[in-house]
Amino acid sequence: PTTNMMHDKGLSTNIGWQDKDAYGKSLSSRQREKMQRLRTWNERFRTRDSKERNLKQALGEIDRMASALGLPDNVRETASVIYRRALDEDLLPGRSIEGVATASLYAAARQVGNPRSLDEFTAVARVDKMELTRTYRYVIRELGLRVQPADPESYVPRFVSKLDLSEETQRLARDLLDSAKSAGITSGKSPVGLAASAVYAAALLSNEKVTQSQVSDVADISEVTIRNRYKELLETSEEIAA
Repeated sequence: PTTNMMHDKGLSTNIGWQDKDAYGKSLSSRQREKMQRLRTWNERFRTRDSKERNLKQALGEIDRMASALGLPDNVRETASVIYRRALDEDLLPGRSIEGVATASLYAAARQVGNPRSLDEFTAVARVDKMELTRTYRYVIRELGLRVQPADPESYVPRFVSKLDLSEETQRLARDLLDSAKSAGITSGKSPVGLAASAVYAAALLSNEKVTQSQVSDVADISEVTIRNRYKELLETSEEIAA
């Protein structure tokens, strides 16, 4: 099947690297040299111009980061489409391939509802946080992409899984976030911080042992943020229940 995750959409020939024939027998040295020459020429034909070389490099970068972040194929496919649009609409001049590739993947993860934090992206990207945020804003503005603000609840299952906590804790964390949304206290606050604080508060309610330090490491936010938020979430939940 064709795929946007390959620069040629997977339509060109690919010559295997194993140096074996159709029966699994090793090739002679003369045949190996011939196959190596064919691979070289095939690769040149697959990337005939600078635009195709640019796309191949960018899609490789998207695939590398998506693997490091554990993002599924639908996010990679969406990121590949966004990058192709940026390339077609000539948004690359003055910006690095890595920067636009990272911004495309960050936008795709948000669009598909499988977001990661800026810090998580910065940890695996070849650009710094400032370049990523600047390029991301530029790409979504110029392409007119509709990206909803990240929902704190979308981070909860991943944090719960990494901390090896129960389904009960996950349910309680979602309930705490629902109460916070109803009370209007989530506006302008980091969705990652809210999610991490809700998981910590929920773990306390369900008597599961987890420290602020452990939650901080998994969510990549400060313990101070968790301390400030989790009490507020618990108080809001109690007020609504009352």
